Amino acid sequence: NRTKADLIYKAIDDSGGFYRGHALPAVRSIMNIPFRLPSEELEDTFAKEAKKNNLIGLKGHRSVGGMRASIYNAVTVEGAKALVDFMKEFQKKNG
Repeated sequence: NRTKADLIYKAIDDSGGFYRGHALPAVRSIMNIPFRLPSEELEDTFAKEAKKNNLIGLKGHRSVGGMRASIYNAVTVEGAKALVDFMKEFQKKNG
């Protein structure tokens, strides 16, 4: 799970602020990764396009809004890489 989390957090941290995490690095979860995009409209678009790419369940963390990647044991490293690839491509198109 640490490997999957590290991949996704690196994409967030390397995005130049396009993706914004909520937790300080010292207290980041390795199971649930909440993050925001520059606007709620982009978050809606992100969720819709992610779903078209079989990346589901990303919309809406109940307490902080935005997006949430839940990377429990059923999610593979390849699945985390697919999300990272999608995030990078989405930023290129919309950043």
